[in-house]
Amino acid sequence: MRRTRVLVVWGAAALAVAAAGPAGATGVPEADLAYHGSAMLTGDRVDIWFTPRNHGPSAVPGASVQLSWSVPLADRLELPAGCARTGERELVCGTGPLAADGIGEQIRLGVTLRDRPTEVSVELDTVWSGGTVDHNRANDRERLLVLATGDPYSF
Repeated sequence: MRRTRVLVVWGAAALAVAAAGPAGATGVPEADLAYHGSAMLTGDRVDIWFTPRNHGPSAVPGASVQLSWSVPLADRLELPAGCARTGERELVCGTGPLAADGIGEQIRLGVTLRDRPTEVSVELDTVWSGGTVDHNRANDRERLLVLATGDPYSF
């Protein structure tokens, strides 16, 4: 009887782990987040649009990406749902759920800067990955230099 209970407990634990999806050696689900998009600087406005992607192997219930600017943002900003200002030069946006090997919804921002710089750099970085671990942080950190040419710069 005792042996049967142990097998049932271990069997239930194995099913729970399998249902959670692929996990690394730590037992934490793994994901590989990346961001690809473009940005354009015209006058005091930066338009930036990017798409989050999860290369897997596990799904991500939601992640947060921080955008850090090299110059101060205007005091008043109109941000889309899911984005919030967190500092003089920082914003955070939620990605929504990301399926394993899936593409998320495009995030589009139009941000006004305090001044009219000739260039601005924008850094994107995952600050929360929904309880997953990302062993390849190289592709979820982007740094982009955008010149005031009105041309889109891709990342």
